[in-house]
Amino acid sequence: MLGCVAVVSLLQADADFRSDRGSRVVAVATNLANTPLVRDTICGPACRPSGGTEPAEGSTGDGSTGEGVVLPNELAFATDRAVSLSGADVAWLTDAEGRVLVSTDPTSVGRRIDLGASDVQQGRAWRGEVDLAGSPAIAGHVPLLDDDGQLVGIAAVAQDLPSWGERFRAAAPDLGLFLGLAALLGVTGTTLLSQLIKRRTRGLEPAEIASLADHREALLHSIREGVVAVGVDGVVTVANDSARALLDLPADVVGRHVDGLGLAPAVREVLLADDTVADATLVVGDRIVVANRSRVTAGNRLVGTVTTLRDRSELLALQSRVDTHRTITDTLRAQTHEFANQLHTISGLVQLREYDEVTELVGDLTRRRAAIVDEVAGVVEDPLVSALLVAKSSLAAEAGVRLEVTTTAPVPRLARELSGDVTTVLGNLVDNALDVSRSGERVVVTLTADDDAIVVEVADSGPGVPEALSEVIFERGWSSKPDVVGGRGIGLALVQMVCARRGGSVRVDNSDGAVFRAVLPTGTVGA
Repeated sequence: MLGCVAVVSLLQADADFRSDRGSRVVAVATNLANTPLVRDTICGPACRPSGGTEPAEGSTGDGSTGEGVVLPNELAFATDRAVSLSGADVAWLTDAEGRVLVSTDPTSVGRRIDLGASDVQQGRAWRGEVDLAGSPAIAGHVPLLDDDGQLVGIAAVAQDLPSWGERFRAAAPDLGLFLGLAALLGVTGTTLLSQLIKRRTRGLEPAEIASLADHREALLHSIREGVVAVGVDGVVTVANDSARALLDLPADVVGRHVDGLGLAPAVREVLLADDTVADATLVVGDRIVVANRSRVTAGNRLVGTVTTLRDRSELLALQSRVDTHRTITDTLRAQTHEFANQLHTISGLVQLREYDEVTELVGDLTRRRAAIVDEVAGVVEDPLVSALLVAKSSLAAEAGVRLEVTTTAPVPRLARELSGDVTTVLGNLVDNALDVSRSGERVVVTLTADDDAIVVEVADSGPGVPEALSEVIFERGWSSKPDVVGGRGIGLALVQMVCARRGGSVRVDNSDGAVFRAVLPTGTVGA
């Protein structure tokens, strides 16, 4: 600001000097041109009113001077007087062509003066810059006109332009005042701006702000959870490395609108919605992503939303394996208990020497087990699904519940991945059905297989699911049982994730109990 003020002040002082001196030299030239002696000598009778005096000695009397004629000394005195009174450097009286007749500089007599851009020869007074002996000067030119308006001579006055040092010294008082005011304004403005910035930055210095920004970037890009911040205009403001990997976002995602990122409709809806979202399950490629979105406000103004993304694919696989092991453990426990009872019975019959009864009991047990295996194997050709149903039959028998398996057509051998997903869904749904069924009731499993999907329906005889809870029961951690510690609240959420990962669905209806229907497309996972 001080530099600008200094430059402007100097330029303004220079402009004022040029204007003031220009007006002064024009006034001096005008006064010189209007001197009666000058007009009589240069113009002759054409400039005198009728009855005037005779032309001065040296004048031709026709408005021109003869070559070699010496003009009166009074003209030289008039030019010297004009210079001395005005402070100008030089004055000239010339003819209409600019040839010097009289001058305060005797060496210039007979020469042509530098008229520069002057339009004095068109009969108009002029002021401006000319070249004076190789130096710039301010000059004023005034025409000498006869009574007919014809140009007969020129009165010219010039003054050298001062050096920049001289101009600076001349402008020093004003410049000091302006610089002082500018310095005061600058200090005041800087102080106010500093206070405003400190309030906005909570008193942090620039180095501290930069350090916080660096730490924030390091933190955002190091956590495994994806973080996406979206402004109220739908433009992405923050996206860390995990978010770009989970959603397959481009490297230049920051600054782009969500609609232009090519995201799936469900993902775009989660990122753009204004309300809060908790544990929304999204299918992104071959991943199961759980999204949580929060609103970000500044005071009472909404500035955007922040969405966190967690990849549940690995957890889903782990839970599936844990569920499989739990099923095997429960099956072995049930079979151990059943076989122990049967062995105790056989041991007692042997001690009683009822060998025929032993033979008959073993035959009944063998036929019963074979009937269960044959019943399941007859409608389900896939070994994993068939083995699961046989195991669940043992659990149902221990609980006094009858497990029935029906199909619209035999279920063929499935692809390994599809078979694993079907067993996960089927196992969890059957376990839930057995938990709510009482002794003497039944659980019906219906399998439907075609080229497009495997449909699993499990119907129980329990109290059913209230309509208000038909969506809530699939959320992770929800359970109708009082003790939700130790793995409860996971089964139905796992079923929902598996179905979503395959592009399918799961729902529950009520018809003399709860009927769960899960659809698992046979196509590629994540398609």
